[in-house]
Amino acid sequence: MYSRQRLILTIVSIQAYSCICLAIIGKSHQWYWSYEYSDFITDSGESIDFDSYMVPESDLELGQFRLLDVDNKLIIPVDCHIRLIVTGADVLHSFAVPSLGLKLDAVPGRLNQVSFVAERSGTFYGQCSEICGVWHGFMPIVVEAISSPDFLVWVATHSESS
Repeated sequence: MYSRQRLILTIVSIQAYSCICLAIIGKSHQWYWSYEYSDFITDSGESIDFDSYMVPESDLELGQFRLLDVDNKLIIPVDCHIRLIVTGADVLHSFAVPSLGLKLDAVPGRLNQVSFVAERSGTFYGQCSEICGVWHGFMPIVVEAISSPDFLVWVATHSESS
């Protein structure tokens, strides 16, 4: 009986999300992350992609976190199924955002994936959790979950500027 109830709850929760699946590719480098939104195309015909570096301590603004804030956040819509595909460009890394329940190894030459849903808006912080070298502690991850209309505005602005 328990498994049947669990199945019903799973089906109901899946139907509650109105947004279809969004695929994001994350690629680790020494010592930053790259993201690609391959579902969206810019005016030049390329997919939306950008690098995300830690904000140096000298450039921090009031309210930003030392060693945790980045120049370009990973933006996702709330209540949307996200498929995150992670790979490594050089050495082993690990994409970890504990508040979203994410921990995924980034292995060069291999693809690793996870599906998740951000059920509330907010900013979620994480870091590379693999000892990947001397600057291991300087690979923060910031995921910002925003409403679907705001996400579409973000996509439109990045489609024009890329």
